[in-house]
Amino acid sequence: MKANKNFDMLLVPNMFHGESGEHATYLVRRRWDYFVQNLLGVMPPANFELTEDRDPLAGGRRRRH
Repeated sequence: MKANKNFDMLLVPNMFHGESGEHATYLVRRRWDYFVQNLLGVMPPANFELTEDRDPLAGGRRRRH
């Protein structure tokens, strides 16, 4: 702010650094929305929702849609 630079920040209460836990899909969606809007220059789809499931072919790791 002292250098008069623009910045964006997202604060998520009760969330540690990284993409795990209760709010993980929210953080991934917000990051994707940010890139779509600021790199592609288009508005992300409204009410887009990510879901998580277990991929049996990936050894039980989670896969995001």
